[in-house]
Amino acid sequence: MNGMNEQNWRVNIIKKVCHLTSVHPRYDIRIFQKECKSLARHGFDVTLIVNDDIEDETIDGVKIASTKFKPKNRLLRMLLSNKKILKKALEVDAEIYHLHDPELLPIGNKLKRLGKKVIFDSHENYFLTILDKTYIPKLFRSFVANIYKLYEAYSAKKIDAVIIPCTFNNKNPFEKSANKTVVLDNVPILNELYSQFDDEKTYTNRTICHVGLLNEYRGVTHNIRAAAKVKATLLLAGKFFSENYYKKLCEMPEFKYVEYKGYVDRNGVLEIYKKSTIGLCTVLNHEEPIKMDNFNTKIYEYMSMGLPVILTDSPYARRILDQYNFGLAVDPSNQEELCDSINFLLDNPNIAKEMGRNGRLAIKERFNWSIEEQKLISLYKEL
Repeated sequence: MNGMNEQNWRVNIIKKVCHLTSVHPRYDIRIFQKECKSLARHGFDVTLIVNDDIEDETIDGVKIASTKFKPKNRLLRMLLSNKKILKKALEVDAEIYHLHDPELLPIGNKLKRLGKKVIFDSHENYFLTILDKTYIPKLFRSFVANIYKLYEAYSAKKIDAVIIPCTFNNKNPFEKSANKTVVLDNVPILNELYSQFDDEKTYTNRTICHVGLLNEYRGVTHNIRAAAKVKATLLLAGKFFSENYYKKLCEMPEFKYVEYKGYVDRNGVLEIYKKSTIGLCTVLNHEEPIKMDNFNTKIYEYMSMGLPVILTDSPYARRILDQYNFGLAVDPSNQEELCDSINFLLDNPNIAKEMGRNGRLAIKERFNWSIEEQKLISLYKEL
């Protein structure tokens, strides 16, 4: 049996797959738009189980099955979701189950005992993110993080494979526990934003943008102050972490330089990128971001749309900037450095344009989903 026939045979034998999430929305870009749709295009029978109260549907070959349970808060979700998701998962009776949230690891262990193939998709380094969770009292964060790390390692040894978005300081956090680890970066789909770039784009508009979750940890407060100081318009889009934080920002005199677009769809995001000259992703130096060997998704989106990026300085950022020179790395808590970087790009449109061109080259050559997709399909065929 030659290699191609053997691969086809494996797909025919192990074809029915099921993705599970208790946290993410049904149309999540990484889970639904990228992973599930890619698997469906390659001949797999794909079901995605989600926690919401919307009717079931099938889109582009992906069957979306709802638990009909939309938890009102985090505690209810963690206490009640797993039983409902497991019931749905068993109804699907797939050969491969793909988990997208750490709270689903107990389900993965149960499915494994039933003889199923199980993948855990670790979207983040949860040990590090727990250390930054403000809803956990600081006194207990290290204890909770270490308990989780032990359970994660225990589960990883039992299941078939773990997917991670990147290494951390060139190290695989599952190196000693997982049977197999695949790095799957959350990079953009080429035919979405990249193909929407306007070759006639000018870089003379004093408009900068920040798209995504909006909280102090993401550098939003610093960005607003910097926009006011350099007299640039800051386009903000996304969901605020809390209403109180939003009200606090509105009371700042600098907020008059902000145009808050609210939570926008993909077309709204596209329009913001088209109007902007610079993309900002200045996450404050917390545990996880400074150690990650990849970029926040919004950075890849900025690059796709030809925007020079101002991003948090880190060893990885410096390595990739040395290679592609698509932006400037800064200390996000240093207001003067942030302002100087914004001013430099706004005052030098030719340099901004060149950096934007370099970013698009990096997306085309290295950071796009068509490359990552092949790694996902290879993992499924191997299983």
